[in-house]
Amino acid sequence: MRLAIALLLGTGAPALAQTAEGSAPACFRTGGGALEICRDGSEAEGVFWAPPACAFARGVQVLRLASGSAAGPLQVIYHGETPPAARRGREACAERRATDPMDSGAVHAGRGLDQLATTMPPAEPRLWEAQPEPPRPAARRGRRGRETADEPETEFGVAARNPIAVAGRDWAGEAYHHVFLISTVGSGDAARRVQIQARTTDFESFEIRGRGPDGSGVVWTPFGAGQDRRRGSDAGTAAIPSAVIDETGRPVVGNCASERLDAQGLSGSISVIDQTYHYIYTDAMPQDCGEPSARRRTALYLRTARDLGAPRVWSAPRTLMEGLPPGIQVRAARAKGMDRWVLSYSCLRPANAPGGPVPDICAQYSTDLSPESLGALKLFAEPVSAQRSPAYLGLRSGGDGSGRYGRVAHYWMTDRYGNLDLPGSLSAKSGFLTWLDRLAPRRDGSRASALYGRPVYWATWTVRAVAPR
Repeated sequence: MRLAIALLLGTGAPALAQTAEGSAPACFRTGGGALEICRDGSEAEGVFWAPPACAFARGVQVLRLASGSAAGPLQVIYHGETPPAARRGREACAERRATDPMDSGAVHAGRGLDQLATTMPPAEPRLWEAQPEPPRPAARRGRRGRETADEPETEFGVAARNPIAVAGRDWAGEAYHHVFLISTVGSGDAARRVQIQARTTDFESFEIRGRGPDGSGVVWTPFGAGQDRRRGSDAGTAAIPSAVIDETGRPVVGNCASERLDAQGLSGSISVIDQTYHYIYTDAMPQDCGEPSARRRTALYLRTARDLGAPRVWSAPRTLMEGLPPGIQVRAARAKGMDRWVLSYSCLRPANAPGGPVPDICAQYSTDLSPESLGALKLFAEPVSAQRSPAYLGLRSGGDGSGRYGRVAHYWMTDRYGNLDLPGSLSAKSGFLTWLDRLAPRRDGSRASALYGRPVYWATWTVRAVAPR
């Protein structure tokens, strides 16, 4: 099965390594001073999944589904490895090292029980693409007779990744959940990220969003129509995804072009508030596109939508924050039981914190649900480039045993609308977080890959109301 992007760009569980957190609780104020999060070492955490050598998971979203008036089962969806071209019986799990960018772009999904919310359920690859590197676009003659680089009518993606799952308009009778994905289009140093879309009723069979025969409208094509998806057969009709379009008629693409593996942008989360979808994501600042990818500062953007199945889905982007460190991961959602945003983001602890400036995940609450209050949050201490923040959660799990951590690709548990939710056994907590540690020991004890076989962890945090200062 091959997916091509139709886009015209011109418009055994490892041991938990513990750090010295100290005996006295360390707290920080948030939510305009009305809330407090304390890091006293008592928060629950552990191993979510210790994958085999041929598997990995990034951005694990745990989604609580609706089932009538009662809470439904938990759906897990994440970015994992592309399935091998063939599976022969019970062939042993082959070592993989993530040396091929085409080998790490599949959406995996599995259904779990609330009682087992802290464990990865059995999951299968559901969406992926596997195709050769496209040739560079041929030169064509411009309007004035000059040789110009042709913008290809059909682009090829690196692979579908970074899924964000959210319910459709179920208040209007829609039965679908929508999954927004990131692919990478272009070749050489002209690659850019692009948003594509799928929908499903059961998280087992998906339909891919494409354009109609005349290039307009929306057509949904079943993924794997007429072919054996598990064996990677090319028989049958391939679904051809197209870029998601915004209200201006432009595709939702990353701001800056770069080498394919360095392409940035569009990672984030979707939250439904008052029947409006809020897509909050990061991208490189346009004025930094001339800088190397590792030096491009990050901005936080907001787009909104009322109908995810519309021909033009999102509003034009609105900038919430600028000047953030390059490449940070940010998630935003409505806090559980509050009319506030909660923002989680990758950060470093301050230099004088226990363990020193090690990678952690930070969390802050806004004063209300307005975009302005979200944009008013100060994420980092000066200098911002150091990525240090006192709002760190004090995570203990993971690491290589020598104080080195790789806390990346975090996500959390949400309800079907992308807003914070919790397992029943942890209902007294305020959030349930997952992340990947690319430095923690693999299940087999080897160090063959910094991605495949590396464990995923979970943790909680607790926020409480305090008297105003």
